[in-house]
Amino acid sequence: MIVYPNAKLNLGLFVTGRRADGYHLLETAFLPIPLVDTLELELQPESGTDRLQLEGAVGADLGAVEDNLVLRAVRALRELVPIPAVILRLKKEIPSGAGMGGGSADASFTLTALRELTGCALTDAELERVALTLGADCPVFIANRPAVARGIGEVLSPLELPQLEGRWLTVVKPQLHISTAEAFRGLLPIAPKGYSIEEVLAAPLEEWRERLVNDFEPSLFPRHPELAALKAALYAAGADFALLTGSGAALYALSAQPLQLDLSPWPGCFHWQTRL
Repeated sequence: MIVYPNAKLNLGLFVTGRRADGYHLLETAFLPIPLVDTLELELQPESGTDRLQLEGAVGADLGAVEDNLVLRAVRALRELVPIPAVILRLKKEIPSGAGMGGGSADASFTLTALRELTGCALTDAELERVALTLGADCPVFIANRPAVARGIGEVLSPLELPQLEGRWLTVVKPQLHISTAEAFRGLLPIAPKGYSIEEVLAAPLEEWRERLVNDFEPSLFPRHPELAALKAALYAAGADFALLTGSGAALYALSAQPLQLDLSPWPGCFHWQTRL
């Protein structure tokens, strides 16, 4: 079986508190987008060992194969249902360290693909619980629909975004890798917003700029000035809305027309554009 795990963007990211175990509480909207990895799965009942073959886009940080989320997803599912050994081949296109959920998508698509391949009867809700053990961004990729997320990312509510239909989406990422742990360590104190993500998203896109914020920007932009410069460049090129996604380092812009960007100040910058 071949599946195509897709990236996501965060339409706003509010840090709303912190649990006793240290996990931060969030309020955000997830938007799946058609930038994809390629994942091939093949059951190998005669073998006793899972194997993963990785191929990365230029500059991708593939990490240690044995600790890859794809293999961890296989092992986590095997704790609930019998699964034979699996050969997995993963080609990465979604940038790593970008805040676009590439690794999380790979893990969750592994779970849903294995459910289909093995015929196991686990529901989406059960797979979401398995996915949460792999990462806070993972559960949203089980249903893989736009959703508002609360808690640490696991409390999901469906979301309609008709105002984005026909808009152009531009994603840029400088040659910079920001780990989630680094981003959370550097968080500045956050004042309550006084409004919800849903309230902002219900307004016209042109009104999002001042209220639909990412609470990582105030701490990450001073440490990585290229992020602030790229965001300014997106607005200068005509974006109606631009924001850092997740804990970075990718930024995105929404616009009525395709953006013409001069990325020469950021050699090697990842650039991707599509119409929604």
